[in-house]
Amino acid sequence: MTATHKPNLAGLSRAKLRALFADMGEKPFRAEQILKWIHQRGVLDIDVMTDISKDLREKLKQTAEISLPKILEDFKSEDGTRKWIVEVTSGSHVEMVFIPEARRGTLCISSQAGCSLDCSFCATGKQGFNSNLTVAEIAGQLWWANYHLGVFEDKAEQRVSNVVMMGMGEPLLNFDHVMDALSIMMDDCAYGLSKRKVTISTSGVVPAIDRLKDYTDASLAISLHAPNDELRSQIMPINNKYPIKEVLRSVQGYMDSLSDKRVPVIEYTMIAGVNDHRQHARELAVLLEQLPCKINIIPFNPFSLSDYRRPSSSSVTNFRQILQKAGYTVTVRTTRGDDIGAACGQLVGDVEDQTRRSERHKRRHAESELAKKDGAKVFGSTDNLAVTADRL
Repeated sequence: MTATHKPNLAGLSRAKLRALFADMGEKPFRAEQILKWIHQRGVLDIDVMTDISKDLREKLKQTAEISLPKILEDFKSEDGTRKWIVEVTSGSHVEMVFIPEARRGTLCISSQAGCSLDCSFCATGKQGFNSNLTVAEIAGQLWWANYHLGVFEDKAEQRVSNVVMMGMGEPLLNFDHVMDALSIMMDDCAYGLSKRKVTISTSGVVPAIDRLKDYTDASLAISLHAPNDELRSQIMPINNKYPIKEVLRSVQGYMDSLSDKRVPVIEYTMIAGVNDHRQHARELAVLLEQLPCKINIIPFNPFSLSDYRRPSSSSVTNFRQILQKAGYTVTVRTTRGDDIGAACGQLVGDVEDQTRRSERHKRRHAESELAKKDGAKVFGSTDNLAVTADRL
């Protein structure tokens, strides 16, 4: 006999809770009650849900469960940033980060244990891939953040006002679970976050972007990081499958489907000697001229398995000024939490890699370090770009 899988109430959207209660012969409003108990009051014990009849509570205990991922560690940065290590069902450890600011608090949430895309500037990709997170493991990160911030006890000095799907993994490669988790986050009976304050960040999975309009109206950020296909393919292998033109077409289609006038955010990680030249900024300005957007520059944050370097402040300033003169709204992301490994691109967790990619990266890095000690020049696939790009 096979074990019966109990539905996890912490990972069910309002629609799926209503369907569950309909199958039990219960009224639809029971879904709203469960959402409020779990996500607004922080209650995980069905017996405590006193506005639900005792008979129904007993039935729920027999047929369903409430389960969240485990918090293993809580790190606090000198700048106020917090990072939590989360253990998921697969046994892997993922990371989530809370970034407090004067007028908002942003929670960076992971959607996968590891990542299959292997972008060269991202620590997560070096870990390989293990599994997709469940709905409860994704939405549960917001639950745990509220718990640790004191929201459920109404003692919070800081609150989560914004959620960004910019943690470990590619959200649109875990499409169904991420869509249900976003539904919970944006539900007024759960966390009630505004569609403008929940952002999906994607490297450009075109078929999934094309589907978005049928499932959500969350905000969108695109990890672009290069102004042309040649360079982007070198640092982001996914570009070989979904080149820039296709990505921008898909993004424009999603933005056109929204009822308001929001624009996407174009994320651009600047890497010294790779994509940080003035000519790259000029190319980017031309590339995006038909797409209303905002541009977020992210100076590269170093990590152990990468030889990339952070760009100079002057390079960042020059790059930003070229884009601003071209008429774009440009922000430069402030590095936060780098003393606890919580800065953008540094999240690694502990992934039981199914791809063996992490072993290969560690071996290549060790060979590179050995070659440096021997005085040899180690060339990477982007070394020639610093020579050919126009720095004038």
